[in-house]
Amino acid sequence: QVPLVESGGGLAQPGGSLRLSCVGSGFSLGDYAMSWARQVRGKGLEWVAGIYRSGAKTYYADSVKGRFTISRDNANNTLYLQLNSLKPEDTALYYCASWSAEYWGQGIQVAVSS
Repeated sequence: QVPLVESGGGLAQPGGSLRLSCVGSGFSLGDYAMSWARQVRGKGLEWVAGIYRSGAKTYYADSVKGRFTISRDNANNTLYLQLNSLKPEDTALYYCASWSAEYWGQGIQVAVSS
């Protein structure tokens, strides 16, 4: 059983938007601070955003600050990442994970191209 399953990726144009979702199963997502990370093909993993268990605080990498928004719905065991003002350099495989990396999703591809 995959503990986290991402959805919502795909192809977007520069300046466009996507919304990623991540549904947890087999554990209570609300018990964990959560994060999103991404990996460009051939490069290392880059942390993108994080959120407290309650959702009260959020953190972002400088590369996405002001463009991406992380949020969560603990009642529905779901984590979100809203991607706005997309750039070609945002093209990557996006992963959701618990903050301390106990749980990971399989990743979902986001491609930004005209």
